[in-house]
Amino acid sequence: MREKILNYLENHASVSLDELAVLIGEDEESVKAEVKAMEAENIISGYTTLINWEKLGVEKVTAMIEVRVTPQHGMGFDRIAKLIYSYPEVSSVYLISGSCDLMVTIEGKTLREVSSFVTEKLSTLESVISTQTNFILKKYKDHGIVMAEEKKDNREMMT
Repeated sequence: MREKILNYLENHASVSLDELAVLIGEDEESVKAEVKAMEAENIISGYTTLINWEKLGVEKVTAMIEVRVTPQHGMGFDRIAKLIYSYPEVSSVYLISGSCDLMVTIEGKTLREVSSFVTEKLSTLESVISTQTNFILKKYKDHGIVMAEEKKDNREMMT
């Protein structure tokens, strides 16, 4: 039952638990108890709403920053990752493979604000060797949701 609940909630977080019970064919009390248990175990770590800020004309700058670091003896990457994710500007931190060690996502109101965070806070951390900032110019798909609208061609076909 857990997998059924999680599969549905992953893409439909706003569904009520009584609706969810019907959708997955389980009784309401069992679903409520299971969700509460998974929240307590941090299997369900939170709920979020995906907003297309462009549609509202709200200016937001999102950047994905590639960070190379020197791992701490006995701590690996965990200590530096914790320092980074403690900043309120940081929305995500991932340990990744490839040419860098960590991928950090941050949001700000302006390019200058994001750049200042990188140069004044992130780059100055003791273990950080280098950073490379990649600004997101347009979101086409985010968390499985298509953000870009296809433009319809309203022209009539001529034959």
